[in-house]
Amino acid sequence: MADKKIAIIGGGNLGSAIAEGLLKSGFSKPGSITVTKRNTATLAALRDKGVHIESDNAKAISEADVVVVALKPYNVKEVLSELRASFDAKKQILISVVTGVLLDDLEKITLPGLPIFRAMPNTAIAIQESITCICGRNMTDEQTSFVKEMFDQLGVTVSIDEKLMDAATVLGACGIAYALRFIRANIQGGIEIGFDAATANLIAAQTVKGAAELLIKGNRHPEAEIDKVTTPKGCTIAGLNEMEHQGFSSSLIKGITASYDKIVKG
Repeated sequence: MADKKIAIIGGGNLGSAIAEGLLKSGFSKPGSITVTKRNTATLAALRDKGVHIESDNAKAISEADVVVVALKPYNVKEVLSELRASFDAKKQILISVVTGVLLDDLEKITLPGLPIFRAMPNTAIAIQESITCICGRNMTDEQTSFVKEMFDQLGVTVSIDEKLMDAATVLGACGIAYALRFIRANIQGGIEIGFDAATANLIAAQTVKGAAELLIKGNRHPEAEIDKVTTPKGCTIAGLNEMEHQGFSSSLIKGITASYDKIVKG
């Protein structure tokens, strides 16, 4: 199934990153991906890597087996409504990576019965390290396997209920910013205790990467790994306790729920 023709509608940062990742992983061959954008000149680098560049959305969709919608949320209804005639519910899969546009909305503005997926990656998709949450409707098991395999080339994929998509946006997509802010604070602390900025950056970033890999590869809970580092009367527990006294965990949890409330309530 990996030789399907893929059209990515919207050649912005996310659409371009998906195309590049699929080529780099070998999942798609040069010539099998088309990316659309009004200003095609900005996609010259993708063209050089074997991606077809097209300004005509209808043409790109009509020739594709898989259509990835990577438009801005406010553009989706207007653009897709004009392209209904280009879709074929019997042979195509539609994948939306657009925040906040429901499966129900997508089906109404395209075709009844069209196999539709929502996928929520994060910006680490640019280096094939995204966590991508997916859900769908009208699909077969084979189509679901294809979409999962496709996004597995760009990181790790997990299937969820659509009702959790807003939460996935916060934890996975907004979560990149939370993690980076933590690393930034670590760097600032490192500078204060004597490191130059570049060295502090490297130590902080690699430490977070290592911590994440301990959980992923070892399938462990964070507290199990924390216990290995926190010796009695040691410097680690002293630092952790001071952070908690200052509201570290509480402020992070409140930040996550504030982001969620913003999505849900506007």
